[in-house]
Amino acid sequence: PTGAELAPKLPVTASAAAEGALSVEHVKVVAEVMKKLPAEAEAAVVDFAREHEPSSVRSFGRELAYRLYQDDPEPRDSDPAPQVNDLTLDWRGDLLKVSGTLDKITGAKFEALIDPLAKPRPTTPGEGPDPRTRTQRQGDAFAELIDLTLRADQMPEHGGEPVTLTLTMRYEDLADQLGAATLDTRERVPADQIRQLACSAGIIPLVLGTQSQPLDVGRKARTFTAGIRRLLVTRDRGCAFPGCDRHPKHCDAHHIQHWANGGATSVDNGVLLCRHHHRLIHHSSWTVRMANGIPVFSPPKWLDPDRRPRRNLINAF
Repeated sequence: PTGAELAPKLPVTASAAAEGALSVEHVKVVAEVMKKLPAEAEAAVVDFAREHEPSSVRSFGRELAYRLYQDDPEPRDSDPAPQVNDLTLDWRGDLLKVSGTLDKITGAKFEALIDPLAKPRPTTPGEGPDPRTRTQRQGDAFAELIDLTLRADQMPEHGGEPVTLTLTMRYEDLADQLGAATLDTRERVPADQIRQLACSAGIIPLVLGTQSQPLDVGRKARTFTAGIRRLLVTRDRGCAFPGCDRHPKHCDAHHIQHWANGGATSVDNGVLLCRHHHRLIHHSSWTVRMANGIPVFSPPKWLDPDRRPRRNLINAF
């Protein structure tokens, strides 16, 4: 709705929008929640919207409506039809398009899980402010939620064993980050992405020799055990990348020297990294090494020609 359309019905909202205090998305959500609220509630909703994300404004409106009308007599209408959850997964080339509808309770749970993971990353001297849009942050939060689920203690079984991916590729291609691997779903994944996936995901790597014979069938023991991860958590206390404040539960254990290059799965060869910085280490000129038992990071030359090592001081104490 435009300012002219809002003014007669939602004057407080129109005034705040004219000041630039509310985004278009905020205005849409305020107009939506005010359909179920009396006019005198508008000021409270707008005050809340000035300080919070649109999704939180929607939740605030629902809670306010509940509090206002909880003492009303029970309606005599017939019970509503049960709400149905549906989810569509559609592979489009190398991307999976996910769309669906959740019932009110499930949707609220999902929103509560996504919101804290979707907050902007802290501004750091090396990376500056978070450049992602809200939808991009929510997409990354969804991906992080999947990783958190995969690390859960109890997962459903598939074919008699915990949910697992199997990938097949030539050892030389994996070591040189060339070519692609084939998953058991027949999808092909570039080698550089496989190196990141192999750090922490529940996968069974099937590496082939020069004649395509099985050279080594790795097992999930190649990933960091719960005991090693606990030691990494004690040492790093969260993402070890300089300036990052992500908690341990949002971090992967990364091989400093990749196992494909002979790196061991050990505390001395491991470091905790959040999803964003794990991807950064795999796909940029940032490097990490151990110095006196502490992970230190060297920036790219364009950021620091001397590549002076840095460490995360947020989690140092």
